[in-house]
Parts: sequence; structure tokens; C-alpha cells
Amino acid sequence: MGDDLHRLEIVPEAGWAEAGADRLAEAILRSLAARDRCLLALSGGSTPGPVLAALAARPLDWERVTVLQVDERLVPPDHPERNLRGQRAALADLPVSWVPLPVDALLAVPEPGGEPDPAVVATTLHEWTRRLVELADDPPVLDVVHLGLGADGHTASLTAGDPAVMELRRYVTLTRPYQGHRRLTLTRPVFDRAHEVVWLVRGADKADPLGRLLAGDLSIPAGVIRPRHSLIVADPEATRQG
Repeated sequence: MGDDLHRLEIVPEAGWAEAGADRLAEAILRSLAARDRCLLALSGGSTPGPVLAALAARPLDWERVTVLQVDERLVPPDHPERNLRGQRAALADLPVSWVPLPVDALLAVPEPGGEPDPAVVATTLHEWTRRLVELADDPPVLDVVHLGLGADGHTASLTAGDPAVMELRRYVTLTRPYQGHRRLTLTRPVFDRAHEVVWLVRGADKADPLGRLLAGDLSIPAGVIRPRHSLIVADPEATRQG
């Protein structure tokens, strides 16, 4: 079920993580069959943790999978909110290739006050974009993208009022501060061109933004994402309106 853009699958809480892992694994398998490799982009946050743990147990040809990041906070590698820590931990035993966002390069040359140097930002993102294009063509087409949904309607690190939401030329951009941190995030053109997007949505606080996403509400950042093939795996709490 769902709207014309997003297919919605409602899964009981007890089986939600396994179902999310199954849907990601199925998308990866389709990519491996069609293109002999999979470029898999993962979002951060606490919601996907159990799903990634279950996904890691799936018997896939992981050597042909390259993992990219959807977004990342500009925090040091050992910071508890660094997305890459949890992602690497979940997939630690798998022979995947990693292409993390270039946060460390930005942190290495800060301006006074701790902000990243604008010249370093421009150079670093140009070089990382070149690497992305080498992997995924220009414009880049990723195989499988996992997105989440915030209680405020944000997705990736595209948040309300940030110019990053409307970025259509760059494939990766630096955001304004959000919840205490600036971030790097992939942008709408990357998400829209991906072969498959799988949203993982869980919890009662997601009910309002999920309803708005399904209604095509362009006033929330998630609502402007228009993927080719979009599946939302949600638990019952996230779909309970009113």
C-alpha cells in the first residue's frame, strides 16, 4: 500500500528489524544480479542499528558491495554521534568496501572558532565528488539508498530551512548547524536517481511526518525526495494517525 510515489509496508514491531533487513538484502541482490555490484548508501541515527545488524547476517556476496554514507556529522572519529562508528561496527565482519564522507579532512583544517575552512570545504568536496562520479557515473546513480525520517520531517541531513534541501547542482554539500552540529549530506539529485530507496521508519513520533510524506507534502524536506522506486518499511506506531 502507499501513494503513487512510495510503497508502504507495515510490519509488526517484533519483526520490523528483520523485515527492514530483508528488503535491503533483496534490493542488494537485485543490484548484484543486474549490474554485478552494489553501491549501497546508508543513513545514520539510532533507528537503523537493529536492521543493519540483521542485514550483516544475510549471506550476500558482500565483496561486491561498496558502502557509502548518506550523511555524517562534523565530529571527531571517536565521537559517540559519528554515524560511521555504528555503521562500521554493524558491518565489521563483512568484506565490503567503504567510501565514507570526507569529514576528517574538513576537521583537520578549521578556521578560528572551529568552523571548517571554506577553501578546504570546496577542495575536499570537489575531490570526493570526483570519487563518487568515478564509482557511480555523472550524474551519479547509486544502487540502493537507505533513508530515515525525522520527527520534524527531515531526511538524510536535509532539514527545514536549510538551503541544502534545495541543492540541485552539487551531489554532496555542507549543511547549516542542526542539533548542535554541521553535517555533510548527499543531495536530492543523488536520491532521486538511485535505483531503489528504502526508508526505515519506526515509532509514534514519526506518524505525523510519515503521513505528510505519503501525502506528498513538499513543506517537509523528506517530501521533496522523488525516487524512481521508493519503499517505506514502517511499524504500526509510525502509521497510526490521530
